[in-house]
Amino acid sequence: MATTRIAHTVWEGTLLDGNGVVTFDSSGIGQQPVTWASRAQDANGKTSPEELIAAAHSSCFSMALSHALTGAGTAPTRLETKADVTFQPGEGITGIHLTVRGEVPGLDAQGFASAAEDAKKNCPVSQALTGTTITLTAELA
Repeated sequence: MATTRIAHTVWEGTLLDGNGVVTFDSSGIGQQPVTWASRAQDANGKTSPEELIAAAHSSCFSMALSHALTGAGTAPTRLETKADVTFQPGEGITGIHLTVRGEVPGLDAQGFASAAEDAKKNCPVSQALTGTTITLTAELA
């Protein structure tokens, strides 16, 4: 069964001087402020499209990797994934780097790296972001 998740943003003002609020409608987890400055300079307590992509990518990748490892008979006890999404004003998103550290009993570093590469390639968010260079660092804890 297909699912649809919904968020919406209300933006007021110009790009450089305006501001907005992102609302997470499906989950009801609340609202987050967003500005151009929080996107192109320092976050200063506000989010950005790139941070939202980082959250989506790190969680999707973790789920895909957990599923693949479990299916291969080496269920992880813990995966910690960080996604660094780089934004260059005037150019756009220039890359995403995933870093995963895992606790996977019975799996060696090479097996973990291979499973992580497969998850990077096949997680739905990675597939949606195929126009962006995605790199990966994977290590066992």
